[in-house]
Amino acid sequence: MIKTLINGKMTDCVASTDRGLLYGDGLFETIAVIDGSMRHWPRHLSRLQAGCDRLGIEAVDGAALAHECQSLAGDSAKSVLKVIVTRGSGGRGYRIPDKPSPTRIVQLHDWPAYPPACAERGVAVRVCNARLGHHPALAGIKHLNRLEQVLARQEWEDADIMEGLLLDSAGYLIEGTMSNIFLVRDETLLTPDLLRCGVAGIMRTRVLELADRLPIDVQICPVKMKHLQEADEVFICNSLIGIWPVVAVDASDYGKGAVTVQLQALLDSCPDTGNNWQI
Repeated sequence: MIKTLINGKMTDCVASTDRGLLYGDGLFETIAVIDGSMRHWPRHLSRLQAGCDRLGIEAVDGAALAHECQSLAGDSAKSVLKVIVTRGSGGRGYRIPDKPSPTRIVQLHDWPAYPPACAERGVAVRVCNARLGHHPALAGIKHLNRLEQVLARQEWEDADIMEGLLLDSAGYLIEGTMSNIFLVRDETLLTPDLLRCGVAGIMRTRVLELADRLPIDVQICPVKMKHLQEADEVFICNSLIGIWPVVAVDASDYGKGAVTVQLQALLDSCPDTGNNWQI
């Protein structure tokens, strides 16, 4: 069952003139709620605020937004909050209204039924045919324009394939449809740079922080398909799944490697408690 607040009111109706609906003019965050606590709340709020600044949307009142999230999820044992901020309503045409009033949407969703084996034994993924276009002005932020991911996710129905990997228009590996990706190759942890496209995930940042505790080099750099094909380990991550080892990419098989196991253990033992917002 989905519960929704729009501008603090319990309703699921948004104005037909809202620019988030008309043009994808807005941003969103997907937040794990565990035992009444929003995991990584300051990180999510910071990215949301940064996205608003990038798009020129009026800054969100963090305290008011947290209160609205609390009213939906404060007694939840395990659920998912989706926070959406749009520029608000406006007339026909792309021109931004003179004084738009942003729309805040907070939704509470059930926790997805991911099999425990995904984290324990690993997952199979595929490389999608869809390609990500380059748009540095939007790179990194979690804006509402997700048609590339929608098209990519239509490419498979096999329930054994848990994720699709996306390349950009130049053929570089960027991310998954719902995740960021890491490779271990020649004793180096690699993750794609996101200077031209892709989402800078909250868990991606967390993994990079935890990797500093390991005796391994870390590189954020352009990643070619040959790097994926030659990788010793592959894993994907996001705020809900944590870290999933990748054991197959199309016809290529991989093992669940030692670096992946170490990072999973670090994530479990250091759940970013210093950055949780207790609600």
